[in-house]
Amino acid sequence: MARDYAARCPVWIAYVVAAAAILLVAKGAGAQKVRVEEEVEAYPTGTVDLRCQFIDGGGRTKLTQVSWIWEPSDGQRDNIAVYHPIYGQSFPNLGFKDRVVFLHNSLENPSIRISGLKMSDAGRYTCEYATYPSGNEQGTTTLVMLAKPKNSAKAVTVQAGNRSAVVAQCEAAEGKPAATIKWLAAVGGNHTTSSANGPDGTVTVRSEYRLVPTPADNGRDVTCMVDQRTQERPWVYHVTLSVEYPPSVSIVGYDNNWYIGRSDAALLCLATANPEPTSVTWTTASGPLPDTVAVDGNKLSVRKVDDAVNTTFICEAKNKHGASRQQITTVVIEEKRKITPGPPTSAVIGGILGSLVLLAIVGAVIFFVRKRHQDGGGPPKHKPPPPVKAGSSTEMLNKPSGPPSATETAPLSPGEVYYEPTGREPVTNLDDEATGALNGGAPPVLDDLARCELKDHANDCDPPGREPPPANISRGESFVSPAMYV
Repeated sequence: MARDYAARCPVWIAYVVAAAAILLVAKGAGAQKVRVEEEVEAYPTGTVDLRCQFIDGGGRTKLTQVSWIWEPSDGQRDNIAVYHPIYGQSFPNLGFKDRVVFLHNSLENPSIRISGLKMSDAGRYTCEYATYPSGNEQGTTTLVMLAKPKNSAKAVTVQAGNRSAVVAQCEAAEGKPAATIKWLAAVGGNHTTSSANGPDGTVTVRSEYRLVPTPADNGRDVTCMVDQRTQERPWVYHVTLSVEYPPSVSIVGYDNNWYIGRSDAALLCLATANPEPTSVTWTTASGPLPDTVAVDGNKLSVRKVDDAVNTTFICEAKNKHGASRQQITTVVIEEKRKITPGPPTSAVIGGILGSLVLLAIVGAVIFFVRKRHQDGGGPPKHKPPPPVKAGSSTEMLNKPSGPPSATETAPLSPGEVYYEPTGREPVTNLDDEATGALNGGAPPVLDDLARCELKDHANDCDPPGREPPPANISRGESFVSPAMYV
């Protein structure tokens, strides 16, 4: 049985391979035979080529006729070009009749060219063959019409106020696809954008920049930037704002030195406004100008200073938004005031820098002197031991009871330290120079008895009735008095 199965197995494999080959052939027979481009782009008033080619591997298909069918995005299908090998070319659509031509008089390559393009030409273009025996074969190309936007930007003249207003506009008109508008500004405003569709599929985008206008905003720049698919780089335009406001007036030229007889005294009336002031007028607080004064526009000149110009001058400027005035009082003096020129700016700066350098040097010297004093030359950081009275016996400190040992009976050299075997504090011989050393380097402090024994301090002794102090007890002597017998 196994042998029969093995004998039949190659037969089944052959059937499977044959069926797969038949399916591949059938699939190839039904494959796309019309070669076209999937999508092409074009611009208004331009020209576009729509390519079409029939692919027949076996050469068994008979081509009868080829037609180009246009299908707009919002309309019905319509033949725009037909080619028959016997009857020739035909252009049934009047809208394309003078704008469409066949590039080749051939059924195998019936590519066409459309000129004088319009935005309304966008849509699907199908190259369709009438064949035998398979019937109709077709391929479709989508024509995308692009339009570069017409970009523009401008300032909108406004009057300074406390309400938000449109100060600049930017527009990208009749573009496809729609453009994107951005604003670059440092004046603290905001923008709004809107769009409108055209009848031919284009889009117009408008953007307005708004802010609360002030006189300081006049002359500042905001930048409109338009980005769109058809542009190689963003379109950029700088808009200079135009904010109108009434005049702001100031008077300059008075130097507090108008002395009798001076002939070069003058005042200038400076007015900032948008638009420029239409008039500038000089008057005085007391009425008309003195005879010694001449006015030329915004300049008031004094031919010769006298008491008549010892007054208050008023300058007034006007434009269409209003008027503004400023005044200044001039004082006439008898003699010319001597003005002592101050030091030049460079000298002042040099003096300040020199002072700073000197202060830095002094600070550094003080710092190093203090540091050196703290490191080695200052007072001791430890607390000195308390003073020790002369004549006192240091051997009595911490002395244990019991018989003295060999170490205890041995005398100590000056400054030698003796350590008790019981763990008590060490005992130091304070005789001679060691006493002064333990007293912080000072001479030993004498008690009253020792002081009395000195000639220089004989007057310090107590009267004769005082009991003498007990004698010093040497090493090894007892503190116990001798026995007394009664």
